[in-house]
Amino acid sequence: MTDAVPTPPPANAPLADERQIPFIVYLAYLASLAVPPLAIVGLVLAYSNREAAPDWLKTHHEFQIRTFWLTLLYLFVSAVLCLLLIGFLLMAASIVLYAVRCALGLYRLIRREPYPNPETWLT
Repeated sequence: MTDAVPTPPPANAPLADERQIPFIVYLAYLASLAVPPLAIVGLVLAYSNREAAPDWLKTHHEFQIRTFWLTLLYLFVSAVLCLLLIGFLLMAASIVLYAVRCALGLYRLIRREPYPNPETWLT
């Protein structure tokens, strides 16, 4: 009886290669919409893995780190502006922007594309 050699997962499987950590970070960020501490877990993973990543994945790590800090900034400004009642709308817009940034990053990651402009303030 010969041992069967396991076949590798397909090349486009999200958790089959070096894209695993950025994929988990995007998922943690999206899950943080329901469980906020997961965003910090994602941030720590992004910071701890960005130096060892290939250049094209470094753009994703940079984008993930920037997404966290920009969203925190937007939410802080929105909270201050809640005193003027406009902050509630801005807070909702900040959360939507956060989700869109994560979805776009995840889309590009799955397609094996670097993030084109990780320093952007919007998407």
